[in-house]
Amino acid sequence: MGPLEGLKVLDLTRVLAGPYCTMLLGDLGADIIKVEIPGKGDDSRHFGPYQNGESAYFMSLNRNKRSMTLNLKHDQGKLLLKDLVKKVDVIVENFRPGTMEKLGLGYDVLRELNPKIIYAAASGFGHSGPYSQKPAYDGVVQAMGGIMSITGPKGGEPTRVGPSIGDIAAGMFTAIGVLAALNHKNETGQGQKVDVAMLDCQVAMLENAIARYVVTNEVPKPAGNRHTSIVPFEPFDTKDSKIVVAAGNDAIWERFCKVSGLENIMHDDRFKTNPDRNKNYDELRPIIAETMVTKTTEEWNKLLDDVGVPNGPINYVDKVLENEQVIARNMIVELEHPVAGKLKVPGIAIKLSETPGKILKPAPLLGQHNQELLKEFFDYTDEEIAKLINEGVL
Repeated sequence: MGPLEGLKVLDLTRVLAGPYCTMLLGDLGADIIKVEIPGKGDDSRHFGPYQNGESAYFMSLNRNKRSMTLNLKHDQGKLLLKDLVKKVDVIVENFRPGTMEKLGLGYDVLRELNPKIIYAAASGFGHSGPYSQKPAYDGVVQAMGGIMSITGPKGGEPTRVGPSIGDIAAGMFTAIGVLAALNHKNETGQGQKVDVAMLDCQVAMLENAIARYVVTNEVPKPAGNRHTSIVPFEPFDTKDSKIVVAAGNDAIWERFCKVSGLENIMHDDRFKTNPDRNKNYDELRPIIAETMVTKTTEEWNKLLDDVGVPNGPINYVDKVLENEQVIARNMIVELEHPVAGKLKVPGIAIKLSETPGKILKPAPLLGQHNQELLKEFFDYTDEEIAKLINEGVL
């Protein structure tokens, strides 16, 4: 039994931010009912790469879900959705603000049908503020939220973070919001609206960049792979590749110096403390770099591990999938899709001792569970379902 077993979630989301949120909830045991446009489905069903004609992009984000097609522009489709809202605990959508209201399905309408409903909305700029109606995608909010301005090589152009962190962060924050609202509902019986903006999430993730600016009045710029507050904390070339060394405090710095043969600078006034090392970074880095190229990454890895200095190679994705720690933690799971066949997907990052999450189902085919869900929730007959299909409702 997953920790969210019995929780019913109506999932109106598409592409990435919303589906990532509902995937997390589904991994933890919630019953995710994914509502899609008849004949088309989630936009990401049409994003490559494809395996046997099925989108691997879509499959990587929509496991543990049941798919139901529903035309929300059809009066009967709207009525069906309203009937579903009466029977679920959570509804999640990531339309542009105002879309659900135009359909006559906004929060104010749905909470009248189910006062305990938790209505979670993830959007580019949120349901308030002057930008509320602007469209957004990941690259847009990475740019506007400051993440790009501090990412990239030193002196180089602002750079987009590789993964779609604008969407993924919004998905995670929305899931957290849903869980917080559920706890409140369990205590009071009261539902509520969860409003998450991708831009807000980017600002919330700026970490020490805001602190650096408000304290120093200097605008942070890309600093490459080095940490702006801790030294050494970055990649170095080795004899055969690269390794990241992270000396997060002065005790680790001393252990690093001893194992790397740099005892002569360990207590040097220029490098003795982390503030000293930051101040004299340009002098220190070449000294460390000259030492690191004398051994292979594997040799450094063993030496540094033996004395407890955090380190690691820069793995490309193929090596990540082969990593013994990643495998031991079940972070790569193979699913069997009815059309695509076998596909490896990331595992569940949250490990619970008593109620662990599970990946039980691959991503659904479009409308795969229409009959199952309509019979389960409303006792519809085959004839009634066929009529809905013929009328363009499903």
